[in-house]
Amino acid sequence: MFGEIVQRHEGRLYNTIYRLVGSAEDARDLLQDTFVKAYENLKTFRGGSSLYTWLFRIAVNTSLSHRRRRKWVQMSAPPGDEDNPNPGNAVADTAAANPADRLITAETEVLVQEAINGLDDEHRTVVVLRDIQHCDYRQIAEILEVPPGTVKSRLHRARMMLRDKLQPLLEC
Repeated sequence: MFGEIVQRHEGRLYNTIYRLVGSAEDARDLLQDTFVKAYENLKTFRGGSSLYTWLFRIAVNTSLSHRRRRKWVQMSAPPGDEDNPNPGNAVADTAAANPADRLITAETEVLVQEAINGLDDEHRTVVVLRDIQHCDYRQIAEILEVPPGTVKSRLHRARMMLRDKLQPLLEC
């Protein structure tokens, strides 16, 4: 039973976690942590929200906690090359036949992911859940435990920040 839950949700959860933490290795570890926490707490799931929403809440909270811990460690350490700009579930489909098109797409993905990583946690989270995972406002509100109006305002502000960060791409 739990194996089916893992199979059904692991792809979307991995993509969400990756977009929140920006590291493929960390995302794999955090995905495993998410499922361990879910398994250990399955008996506490009351059904007040969907199982999907409950899992995403665990994944988001686990990812945000990891980011907060990591910020303290990275303040003194130089950035490494741990980030993988092309995880298994990348935003764009790089099936273009032209190598130049694939390169442009890959470079664009890296720039977009860097811009998303540059957002603070609350804005990054709503962008990932809405624009990458396509959750509706109600689901996001349940996952983050905030009113839908807060989700909408955070999303609007986040999109404005991303627009400003990505303005050079938009002018091409």
